[in-house]
This record gives sequence, C-alpha cells and structure tokens, in this order.
Amino acid sequence: MLTFGDLLDLAGIARHEVRLLRHQDNRYTGFRSPYVLWRDDRPRFEAYQETQAIGDAGQLRAPYWASFVGVPGKETLFVGLYAASLVGRLAADRPHPVTSGVEEAGTCDFYDLRLLPAFEEYAGRLWIDWGKGYRAWIQRGDRVPKPVIELRRAFAEDPFPGFAALAIDLSQVETIPRNWMEALAATRGIYLLTCPRTREQYVGVASGGDGFLGRWREYFASGHGGNVGLKSRDPSDYRVSILETVGTSASMAELLALESRWKDKLQSREMGLNRN
Repeated sequence: MLTFGDLLDLAGIARHEVRLLRHQDNRYTGFRSPYVLWRDDRPRFEAYQETQAIGDAGQLRAPYWASFVGVPGKETLFVGLYAASLVGRLAADRPHPVTSGVEEAGTCDFYDLRLLPAFEEYAGRLWIDWGKGYRAWIQRGDRVPKPVIELRRAFAEDPFPGFAALAIDLSQVETIPRNWMEALAATRGIYLLTCPRTREQYVGVASGGDGFLGRWREYFASGHGGNVGLKSRDPSDYRVSILETVGTSASMAELLALESRWKDKLQSREMGLNRN
C-alpha cells in the first residue's frame, strides 16, 4: 500500500518535519469552501492559508506543510507542499479571503508560505484516504499513514450527470464543478427537496434568471429560501434533485401549473412541507 509518507521518503523529506493540513472549513456557511477557493481563486486560497488560529501555533510548528482540501462526497485532495514559518500576529487589517469582510490585526497568526516545486506534479491529481479523524485537521507526517487512493493523469472534475440523474446535498452547491453550475444556472423547472432527518419533501419551482442554481443558493444561504413550511423546521442539509425541466419559452403560469401537478403527484402538501 503506497502512502503519502512513502512519497515524502522518495523526495528525501523527513516525515517528522511535515504537518499535514486538511482544509474543509465549516465556519463560513454560504461562502466558498477551501476546495472551491483553490479551484477557482488561488490567490484567495493562499491568503486563507496564511492566517491561522493563535492556539494552533504549536501543532503547526514544522518546516513544511502538506496542504489538502476536503471535497464533499469524495476523498481528500492534495494541493501543494509549502515551506512554512510563523511571522507573528497579523500586523494590519486586511480583506478576509473567504467572506470579503475584514480580517482584523492581532486576531490570528500570520505565516510566510512558499509553494515548493517538490510534489507540484501531484497537486490536484493525488487523492488520499485521510481516515476517520476529520476534526484532527492538523496531523504529523510521521504518525497515521495516509493511503494513496488515486493518482489521476490531470486535475479534472466529474462530467455533468444530466438533470434526471443529478442528486446533491445543498451543502455541495458551491463545490460542484463549474460546468454543472453553468448547466443548472441556464435551466428552469421543478425540483424536489428532501429532509434527511424528518423524511419530508418539498416541491419547488426555479423560475429566476439563474435557474436551479440561483434558487438552490438561496436555500443554502438562508436555510429556508423564504418558504413557510421550511421555516417551521430546524435548518437541514436538504437533498435536492430535479423533477422536470422546461424550455426557455415556458411562461410563469406554465411553471406554476407544473409545480402544482408535482405537488399533487407526490402529495407534498398532505405529507410534506408545501403549504399551498
């Protein structure tokens, strides 16, 4: 079994000098995940890594960081090996790399990071099994082995599965491939939300200019999208799928008629979360 530690050995890098960092941050609901930052905006991803919680300095003290990102529904993706050194507290306010708000001076540690050519060929291609300890996002390179699951020829995301086959959690909306986003934003129609806790379902209509993607983003940001039935429940990571798509010429009246038909078929008023 090939492990990430074996690759460090082959490169002549001492395992105990490496900290493995798995970025999958749940603090910023409604904003782009570390994986999406790495995929779509590398400067922001690098800025995100540069600042860390003051209390983590002891765990992060090592010459090298091997950075990984968690990809929902998949394993853990390697994105780079860095030379890392603690500079000190963040000296001045700066734009927050995730929220675009303000990252205040003195509230976190600032690190000088330099991406190394070693392992550059593996970035975006190497997938590992991080193990069950997802909360332990900082780990030593010489401790628990990280088996290599896959080494792809190049970084590539899965092809769009088609509207009929698509089924994702709302928490995945901002991490799906860009070609998926483009297809969903360009298409309107009827969708289904299902609650994994209560087993209830909700039928809705995507009628806006950003199609399914725009509507689902509203749910992801607010937890209910303004719907009375969903507001009556605790927030949930709803499973979302598409029941029917419509052409660009479909009127609002036709969309609402389709939505009502699906509510009748699935009895989502009587046994679900629809209230009209």
